[in-house]
Parts: sequence; C-alpha cells; structure tokens
Amino acid sequence: MIKTWARAVAVTAMAAAALAASGAARAQDVTLTVHHFLSAKAVNHADFIVPWAKRIEAASDGRIAFEIFPSMALGGSPPELYQQARDGVADIVWTVLGYTPGVFPRAEVFNLPSVHGGSAVVTNLAIQDLMVEHLAEDFADIHPLLVHVHSGQALHTVNAEVRTIDDMRGLKLRVPSRSGTWMIEAMGADPVAMPAPELPQALSQGVLDGAFIPFEVAMPLKVVDIARAHTELSDGRRFGTTTFLLAMNKERYEGLPEDLRAIIDAESGATLARTAGVAWDSIEPKVMAVAADRGNTLIQVSEADTQAFLDAFQAVEDRWLADAAQRGLPAADLLAAAKAAIARHARAEAGR
Repeated sequence: MIKTWARAVAVTAMAAAALAASGAARAQDVTLTVHHFLSAKAVNHADFIVPWAKRIEAASDGRIAFEIFPSMALGGSPPELYQQARDGVADIVWTVLGYTPGVFPRAEVFNLPSVHGGSAVVTNLAIQDLMVEHLAEDFADIHPLLVHVHSGQALHTVNAEVRTIDDMRGLKLRVPSRSGTWMIEAMGADPVAMPAPELPQALSQGVLDGAFIPFEVAMPLKVVDIARAHTELSDGRRFGTTTFLLAMNKERYEGLPEDLRAIIDAESGATLARTAGVAWDSIEPKVMAVAADRGNTLIQVSEADTQAFLDAFQAVEDRWLADAAQRGLPAADLLAAAKAAIARHARAEAGR
C-alpha cells in the first residue's frame, strides 16, 4: 500500500514537473530577431516595429518574443539587410527596396513620383491590393510581412531655396532609389546615391546640397538641424516616395507552428498597412512645425510652378515604362493597376 502510494506520488510529481517544463517551453516557443538601419528614436522603430512586435507577443501569450536591433547592431550595412533576411542572418529585417536594385522591379512602380500622391495610408493600402496578382514574384525568396511607403520625400537643402524647377539646376542631391535618380536628372540636378545614415555628414561637409527624405527621417538624422530650407510641391504633394520591406526569412516563417504563423499573419499585411501609414502621415506636420520653430524656411511650390515638376515626373514614368517593358514586365498594366488602386483608396479615405 505504502509502495503503491509512493509510486503514485512520484508519478504525479513527474507529471507536474513535465507539465511545468512544458508550460515554460510554451511560454516562449520562439524568439525572433529584427534588424534595421535607423535609430531607436526613429518613427520606424518606436511607432511601427516595436508596437507591432508587442501586439504579436501579446496575441501569442508570450510564445513569440522579439529581439530588436536598430542601427545595424547585428553588423553589415543597410544594403545587406535584404540578403540577411533571405539567408537567415536575421529572422526579420526592415529595409529599403532601392538598396538592392533590380531585385524588386515590380514594386518599384510605387516609387514613381507620378504614382504616389503624398499619403502613406493611401499608397500602403494600394500596395496590398496588388501584392498577390502583380507583385508576388518580387518576394519569392522571402516571406513579406509588409511592403509599404512613407509619406513621401520633401527636399531638404542646406543653402539653396528651391521654389521653381530652375532652382534645382546643378544641385547635388541624395537619391534614395533608381527612379529617384531619374527624377533628379529630369529636374536638372546631380544625383548622389547613399544610404540615409550617411546624410548628416555629407550635408555638413558640402558633399551634398540637399536630400530627398520625409520629415520623419530628417528628424532622427538631425537633417532638420543642418538644412535651412524644406520644399514640397503644391497641395503637399511630394517628390515620389520610398518603398520599404518588412520581411521574414522564408524557412524561419514556414518552420513555425501553424497557430503562430496565423498570429503573425493577422498582425501583418493589410492590417499593418494602415497602422504604418498613419504613423508616417501623422509625424510629418509635427516635424515640419519643429523646422519652422528653428527658423528654417518651409516652401510649398506654387501650383503654376509645380507643373514643371510634374512634367519632369512624367518623363520619369515614361523612362520606367520603357525600361520595365524591356525587362519583359507587363509595365503598362502594372502602372495602370497601381494608379487605379491609389485613386480608389484616395476616394475611400476622403470619405472616411
């Protein structure tokens, strides 16, 4: 009797221990690393990636945890981030599509200044509409969590004040993408390619006269402190935008249990597109106010003078169409689908 009772106690204790161990394992089944190139003070980190990670951690009851590494803390340079996600150096990265030219030829359509109108929310939702039918081949080697844009590029200049397209002539300007290079050339300026973190030094040392970035990026990089003038077009239209990618290593994603994949999916894609767009759109006027308080000159090009810029944008679109068609892409259909999706969501957002 005593031996039977002792065995029962032992079995119960072992079961309890096993259950406790199982619970501990279930409490945090997986830890995912996230790597990006901006600082922990940037909107991308504080208002986009961190809240996204926290929502997933909460929805998974702690079974998914994240370690987030800003400022390239895991090593490498910003142009290497896509390869880091593809090859599994990091589980998840946030990067600029333009850092790896030629890899995302379809998604490049949303960089065009004739496509993006100035609202990150509108363009982000439009991108989601095209992901399956038009853009999927660009992302075959990774698992895309979100393809999105920021509110659009204003021009930040150190000395020059740009009010007409003639004021652009000969300026050395940082370009964020291939189509951005074409845009700068079409406006008569000289494009200089470089990752965003290198901008402060380049502007301070006169390597650049200015840079095309949104205000929210200009703030953490202290470009607002270096530049003296900031230009956007009439009605707040911007000089195109930059397309970003939040991506996960494909094998890492597919190796997760189905229920954890479902949690990640529920917090990504179209659900995340609006959240990201709101984060970017809401910060722009706040940083513009900071620039004004510093005594910087905020310029909105007149409607009449904006037309010359729009003509240059059309030249960029024509160049992209010819180049994409030469690559064998259905360029005209893709461009039409992108513009139609943006127009559709712009109408819907105006009615909200």
